[in-house]
Amino acid sequence: MTVTDAQPLLGYRELYELWERQQWRVADLDFTQDRIDWHERFPRERRVAERFGLSGFFLGEQRVTRELGPMLRAAPGEEARLFLSTQIADEARHVAFFDRFFDEVGVMRGADLDERIERLDAHRGAGFTLWFDEALARRVDRLAAEPEDAVAMVEAVTIYHLLIEGTIAVAAQHFILARLEAEGTLPGFVEGFGNVTRDEHRHVAFGVRFLRDAVEAGQGAAVRRAVDELEPHLDWVMLPPSAEGWDDDADLLGFTVGERRALARRELGRRLAVIGA
Repeated sequence: MTVTDAQPLLGYRELYELWERQQWRVADLDFTQDRIDWHERFPRERRVAERFGLSGFFLGEQRVTRELGPMLRAAPGEEARLFLSTQIADEARHVAFFDRFFDEVGVMRGADLDERIERLDAHRGAGFTLWFDEALARRVDRLAAEPEDAVAMVEAVTIYHLLIEGTIAVAAQHFILARLEAEGTLPGFVEGFGNVTRDEHRHVAFGVRFLRDAVEAGQGAAVRRAVDELEPHLDWVMLPPSAEGWDDDADLLGFTVGERRALARRELGRRLAVIGA
């Protein structure tokens, strides 16, 4: 199947209209049972493991809220900017969601959002730094200096919308929600995180549409360059640090490492096929 013959994708205006229909409020979530589950049902080892994964989401949302501005300015046309404006609002709401959950449930306390982010930053891993503070930030800095840099825009969308949201986050969201829903824990978080997941499916849809258009315009090499740079380092952000490394059959919060790796690579391969890269 050629790119031209590929399945139709939602346009930027259609994605904006979908955003209007899918609104939700962080203030409506009830974390009463979540506090009980976190402190009374989860042993210390479980809390540490859950905190690692959720901290990556919290910090990632904070970073992207900060980085999307130059991408908005560099977007190819007003309808793309219209949608990216909604994504900035989404990412800010996701930060507010994680901040309220971390504070009220007691996952990590602090005087305010700034202090909680500072505490999380102090424990971020090398993988997070590589993906967000180096690879993504480098492209965004180029866009801030030169919004017409089409290659930097394609690489930035590839890194964030395709690799981070469309590969790492989609896979992690699947396993987190499957685990918590099966055991009936953290109901307030599950409701809010389900909303976050729905929002991010819109963001991924934007990225796939943008990148397919970019490939048709001759920018496929920029997509592949960003994928080739970071795909070998998926484990760095998907899995907790391990001095010995992770075997595929190792268990991590109810699912094997092999299952986690396979889903992430399946999601990436499926979207690359649609993009045509």
